[in-house]
Amino acid sequence: MLNKIAKAMVAKGKGILAIDESSGTCKKRFDALNVECTEENRRKYRQLLVSAPDIENYISGMILYDETLRQKDDNGVMFAEVLKKKGILPGIKVDMGPKPLALHEGEVVTEGLDGLRERLAEYASLGAQFAKWRAVITIGPNMPSQACVVANGHALARYAALVQEAGMVPMVEPEILMEPGDHSLEQCYEVTAKTLQTLFAQMAEQGVVTEGAILKVSMVIPGKSASQQASADQVAEQTVKCLKENVPANLPGVVFLSGGQSDENSTIHLDKMNKIGGMPWPLSFSYGRGIQAPALKIWAANMNDVAKAQAALVFRAKMNSLASLGQYSVDLEKDKPYA
Repeated sequence: MLNKIAKAMVAKGKGILAIDESSGTCKKRFDALNVECTEENRRKYRQLLVSAPDIENYISGMILYDETLRQKDDNGVMFAEVLKKKGILPGIKVDMGPKPLALHEGEVVTEGLDGLRERLAEYASLGAQFAKWRAVITIGPNMPSQACVVANGHALARYAALVQEAGMVPMVEPEILMEPGDHSLEQCYEVTAKTLQTLFAQMAEQGVVTEGAILKVSMVIPGKSASQQASADQVAEQTVKCLKENVPANLPGVVFLSGGQSDENSTIHLDKMNKIGGMPWPLSFSYGRGIQAPALKIWAANMNDVAKAQAALVFRAKMNSLASLGQYSVDLEKDKPYA
């Protein structure tokens, strides 16, 4: 059953839409666009996302936040049910965010294991079919430390075991931050490889069934302030190489986070990887801002312009769907329904 759900999450031509921003993160984004961050405004915006016409053609699942999983549309239907009727899998973010790692200045470990078994049982009863946990790895002077990589890998593995115990698919997300780093492409490759090796070793120790899990990972890419940036071809080649060397072949699929890249760059990189081909698993997307950003901007300017905002959302989802098939072209961006 877990393998079936995991495979559905990376069905051909489909990816995951991350709409799991916490209320605090949502406030920052709303504030930047002069939108009051009330619970009702958050509900209206999320309704726009989950109800977008034809989004199910490109999106297999949506990661929700605790508040979102409990919210209903204007007709009183739970968002999870709205998604299921469209054939989209509801997911849930379950971590409590990164906190300072003791005795390791500048590094963090994600918390949220306490009480997780009980929370997962409730989330499953509310309709969630998969879960997500994000770990954060920073590259810097003497970072990441072995302690940081192991602590986060161990937490991800314990989380994954609890999720599988609850009958859901765990999405494990070790993110190598692009910011504020000046690290090189080579440094990112080394840290990504080490992080993945540690993660899958920890998952094996905890008894996690690889065939019933999904990896969400950042691309191998230089830091945002690196003196030498990489071409799209270099990012694609190095990311594919790193994954092939460090990710088990029996994993159902790999999805990427956009991780601070522009909308179009995250699409271009994904497309180039799939044009390389020869992977033992599907390579798809699990983007948040990379798909949502144009829709949020349109909606914030005029909350009644729901149809236009949804068209922008579906367009970005379609572009990434094509990229997951290696069929994307920058020329297609000329037809986008937003400025």
